Amino acid sequence: MNSFVNTVYIIAGPTAVGKTRIAIDLAKRLHTSIISADSRQCYQEMSIGTAKPTQQELQEVHHYFIDEFSVTQSLTAADYEKLSLGYLEGIFKTNSAAVVCGGTGMYIQALCNGLDEMPETDKEIAEGIDRQYKEKGMEWLQQTIKKEDPVFYEKGEIQNPARMMRALIFMRSTGESIINYRTGVKKQRPFTIIKIGLELSRDILYERINKRVDMMVQEGLLDEVKRLYPLKQLKNLQTVGYSELFEYMDGKYSLEDALLKIKQHTRNYAKRQMTWFKNDKQTTWLRADDEKIVDKILLSK
Repeated sequence: MNSFVNTVYIIAGPTAVGKTRIAIDLAKRLHTSIISADSRQCYQEMSIGTAKPTQQELQEVHHYFIDEFSVTQSLTAADYEKLSLGYLEGIFKTNSAAVVCGGTGMYIQALCNGLDEMPETDKEIAEGIDRQYKEKGMEWLQQTIKKEDPVFYEKGEIQNPARMMRALIFMRSTGESIINYRTGVKKQRPFTIIKIGLELSRDILYERINKRVDMMVQEGLLDEVKRLYPLKQLKNLQTVGYSELFEYMDGKYSLEDALLKIKQHTRNYAKRQMTWFKNDKQTTWLRADDEKIVDKILLSK
């Protein structure tokens, strides 16, 4: 790890583990700001279902990338890389430390390591593939990838629909596998990066997830989803907590079943997040319920 004057503390981990509170406590100790690394909390219209920090929490510490865009805008990891580096440049004018908090692994990777340069893809091809996926589902996507991009099918993430669609769009746009453009070369950053992963026992985490979904309902999640229903086809809204309630509104499930599915899908998502973050051997793992956690994070430098 390089020793630069400025330091970025990454607070990562699964949904509902308690990242927000710990990041705020850390930022207050450091007298600095927080950059969100959540791919949905940046949208103004999505608040309850994304477990966005409360207004009180946002007043405690300045947050970047929260509520900065409309849900009709589509952001990529490349956009986040550019935005987050800009935020850091601003923070480092007055502070030597910054805190990044979130559970979107690709965003954190983009900030820390950079992304490979990719050729442009065809928008019409992307729209067509998105339409077909919605009509035909996961099995169609996997089989199409297997036929058209066997390299990605062999080496890529064939349980991740977003990654598979991107690979198929890339193949049909360029005639090449996206795998060929993954260099794995990390960009050098002019600051020290300290990665902290937060974890809890599975039973405790799953209980927190279930309770949080119940709390979201009490806070008005259904009303939020009803307001967004006319926009349900947007990619940004094809996410846990929203898609299940859209299907309830379409008559596919009872409300009780939809809420059970949100809990189940959120637990599944948390498991995938842990798998992603555990693959990064530079991450120091700490118990989220440790009363001395902020002290331990600061000592990890």
